[in-house]
This record gives sequence, structure tokens and C-alpha cells, in this order.
Amino acid sequence: MLGELETGPDLAADLLHGSLGDPSLTSMNFLNEITGRYPDAVSFAPGRPYEGFFDRASLHDDIEAFHEYLRTGTGASEAEADRALFQYGRTKGIVHGLIAAQLRADEGIDVDPESIVVTVGCQEAMFLTLRALRADERDVVLSLSPMYVGFTGAARLLDLPVLPVSGGTTGVDLDDLRETVRRARAAGRRPRACYMMPDFANPSGLSLDLPTRRALLELAEGENILLLEDNPYGMFHDGYGRLPTLKALDTARRVVYLGSFAKTVLPGARVGYVVADQRVRAADGTGSLFADELAKIKSMVSVNTSPVAQAVIGGALVRGGGSLAARNEPLRARYQRNLARVLAGLQRHLGDRTDVTWNAPTGGFFVVVEVGFPVTNEALERSAREFGVLWTPMAYFYVGDGGRRHLRLSFSLLTDEQIDEGLSRLAAFLAAEDDRTA
Repeated sequence: MLGELETGPDLAADLLHGSLGDPSLTSMNFLNEITGRYPDAVSFAPGRPYEGFFDRASLHDDIEAFHEYLRTGTGASEAEADRALFQYGRTKGIVHGLIAAQLRADEGIDVDPESIVVTVGCQEAMFLTLRALRADERDVVLSLSPMYVGFTGAARLLDLPVLPVSGGTTGVDLDDLRETVRRARAAGRRPRACYMMPDFANPSGLSLDLPTRRALLELAEGENILLLEDNPYGMFHDGYGRLPTLKALDTARRVVYLGSFAKTVLPGARVGYVVADQRVRAADGTGSLFADELAKIKSMVSVNTSPVAQAVIGGALVRGGGSLAARNEPLRARYQRNLARVLAGLQRHLGDRTDVTWNAPTGGFFVVVEVGFPVTNEALERSAREFGVLWTPMAYFYVGDGGRRHLRLSFSLLTDEQIDEGLSRLAAFLAAEDDRTA
């Protein structure tokens, strides 16, 4: 078989989809490859949750809790509850009611469960939403810059241009957002939505303050665009309370809310969701929920989200009494300690340098460091090979030339000892790069 493949026809690269050569796809492949080549390096690269609280036995407990919920909470028979786990399931999902309850309890978001589509991770939620919004070649979306590569990659796969909007020092430059929308319309384009993470954004770590959130909703209403709110890190705050999500403040159904349980329950379950409570009007006057339209697309993409994976998430929600706050408190506290340790370590190792600065988020997973030399893939390779420390070039997260002297540190996965050793190695690498580029 291998010999037959070797002698078969080659595929012309220019006859494959153009996204396959896009930097947003190739950059993350490079990062994964270099991580595999240097397994002993301290890695500040992946934005993964801490693994110390994972418990294999709890998977069984969660599934059993959800099975019991189906029987006692919904009136399903034993056979019906079994079938819900074993068979193909409802396209929109089987834990939508539990998700709606958790959103009310933890996020102050009150929505009809039927406006929720349970997806294969948040990535599918983005893909479904973007696929629905791209009606023809005039359509574009916007994203705060720097921007999450998963969003730009999904848009590129759908031939949907992404227009960058400056984040500024407050997380979003509202004047630039308004001007970008209006310039696009003047050029004959159709801006549909703007994507953002208002809480501890990946990669910048920045959050929007309350006045900015309210002003953003007003702008979306005035300019007739949607806001795509992605909120994977909102629970990992500083302990002094949380700001309301955009969706909680949304009175005009301007926000499509993209959610995930990857950080708050289990990344291996690959369960996310989209809250799409907007109404869709047909030409004949009939209407439907936007969620129902997204479900049509999902039925042709992944058919349904694994019922077994949904049962793990559903059981976690049942066992938490409809909330994830208590379950995530140990994680929140750990990430806060890691954040404080990273900031203190940067100050200890690099505080006397005037050419190196960093931001100080109040939560989330990420810190951004600005240095005095170009941050390239070649520099990352030297950092891994010669100093045993990995990080992520911020240029990956920009359209154009932004972020060329910035790198992202993710601290969520690391122990205290790894953070201390990794920052020591990073300081040595920065010093060597200064000598090399002098």
C-alpha cells in the first residue's frame, strides 16, 4: 500500500484550499513541532489547564450522576437514559438545560435552553457561527488585535476576511472599531460581527472595564453588528468579584455567546456551546432561533456532540448543584498564585532592564513581555535548543506586522519550581539575544 502511494500522483498545492498555507495555521503547527523536539524544556507556550486536579475516577462518577439526573430529573426510564448515552443524540445537545442553569447561576445570563447548541469544543461553536454569517463574498468579520488564532484560522477556512481592531490599553479602541466598520461599508463590504474575549483575553491577558462593556454594546446596536463573546477564562479572576459578561448586559440580543468547559471542567471532553438567541426572519415572514440555524450546519459537520462527553460535563454540573464556581475555586486560587509568581519572577530577573517590560493582568492564563529584539521562530528555536525554555511569539496573533517584539507566557500548566526555573532560563536567553543582536 505504501509503495502504491509513493508512485501515485502528487497533489498540486495551488489546487488545495489557500488556508493551508496561512500563517494562522502553520504557526501553531511549528509551535507543536518544536515542543515535541524539546520535551525537557520548560514550556510557557500552551494555554492548558493545570492537570493536578484531574481525577480519572470522577469521570465515572460524573457519568453516573448525569444518568441519574436523566432518570429523576427528566423522568426518563432506565432504557431511555441508557439510550441517551449510547446512541446518536439530539443535534443541539442533551445538556442544554443544565448549561442554561449554570449560566444563570455563574454568569447572570438568563436564556432559553433552546437557544443553546452544544458543540465539539468552542472551536466548533466559532465555526458554525462564522459559516452561518458568511452569506457571500461581501461579508467580513472583525476581531480585536492581537487575536486568538483559533478564530482567525476558522474564518480563513471559510474564506471570511478578518479585519483587525486595535485593542489599545483598555482592551478595545472603540473609535477604531467604529471606523473599521464604516470603512468596510464604504468599500462595499458587509461587517457582520466582532469577536472578542472581554475577560483576560488570549493572548493579551487584558480585560474590558464596565463602562467599556456598556459602550461596546451601544456601538454594536448603533452600527448593527453582532458581538461574538468568547469567555474561557472569566472564572479565573483575582477573587475580588467579576464584571458582568457582555451577554449578561445584553438587552438587545446583540451578543452571540461562545462557551467552553475545557478550562472549567475537562479539556479532554471537548464540549463547548454557543448561545444564539437572536431571531432569524425569513422572506415569507416566518422566523426561527439563530441556534436552530446553527444546528442545521452542525448536523452536516459533526452530526452531534458525543453524548458520553456531554454526560461527563452534565454530571459535573449536576454534582455542582448547577454551578461551577465551587468546583473551580481551587483552580482559580492556583492560577492566581502562578500569576503572582510569574510577575514577581519577571521583576526579580528582569526588573533592572529598561528594554524589557511586561503587562500585569489580574487573572486568566497569560502575561505578555516586550523585548528589545525581533521575536521570531528562529529565536524560539534558539531559546528551546540552547536554554530549554519555550514561549509563544506574539506575532502569531496579529494580522500584518504587529507583535514583532513581544512574546506570550502562559503559566497555567506549570508548577512553582517550573515557573522559577523557566524564568531563570528566559532571562539567560534574553541576555544572550541582546549580545547576539548587538
